[in-house]
Amino acid sequence: MSAVKIVALSVAAGFSMNTMAAEFSFDRPGAGFGTGITPVSQLAWEQGLPSLSYLEGTDENGIKVRNITLNADMLLRTGLAKDIELQLGWQGPSWSKTKIAGRSVEEDGLGDVSIGVKKAIDLDDEKLSMAILAKAILATGNDDFSNHDDIYSLSSAVAYAATDLITTSITMRYEAQNSNWAVAAIPTIKYKIADKWSGFSELVYRKEESEASEYSLGSGVIYAVNDRVQMDASVGVDLNGRDKGYQSGLGVSFLF
Repeated sequence: MSAVKIVALSVAAGFSMNTMAAEFSFDRPGAGFGTGITPVSQLAWEQGLPSLSYLEGTDENGIKVRNITLNADMLLRTGLAKDIELQLGWQGPSWSKTKIAGRSVEEDGLGDVSIGVKKAIDLDDEKLSMAILAKAILATGNDDFSNHDDIYSLSSAVAYAATDLITTSITMRYEAQNSNWAVAAIPTIKYKIADKWSGFSELVYRKEESEASEYSLGSGVIYAVNDRVQMDASVGVDLNGRDKGYQSGLGVSFLF
């Protein structure tokens, strides 16, 4: 199924439902996404400054392999209606360094682009909010920084404002890539720390067809400069056996 068909089906389904957008919120940081919709005629720009990942493992010969990757990922969001937004993303310019048996190889290039439509779902509850996201990641990037095959996904996010200080949510994501399926579950808790500071913690579970389950933990802080600008910092760690994997990121988001 093409990216255009997925987006069109999502929009058509959305208009047939009674919906109401949740209060706007940025989707950075974290692996999940928020239930807020960008207001009509406004633009949200969410920029990585950059994101970093570190992987350490062994190849089939038992030789240790270390890899560091940096990429300046970007997401643009704009409201099409009070309950629908269009998303355009780019994994950005990237750089990597791989070290094997004392020899280092550096690469640089551009990552894949994505297009998506997010729709808010009215649950008729002041504390509960929900959104669905249909998205296509198009394998347009350079070989070393691309998924090589397009990825189509359908995700849902449900958030519950337990108190003024704590919000819990869960994102469920279903992906298809070259006839292979994967599912991910991302429970998240967000909490207010003090004044303009808040934080989040999440667990990411992912299961790909014919592959072992993957787990990771992430946490970060957010500083709201004002209602239209926020800055964030986050770290994460993979929990997948003997190989080591770490992620970190800095970002800034604007609402115009």
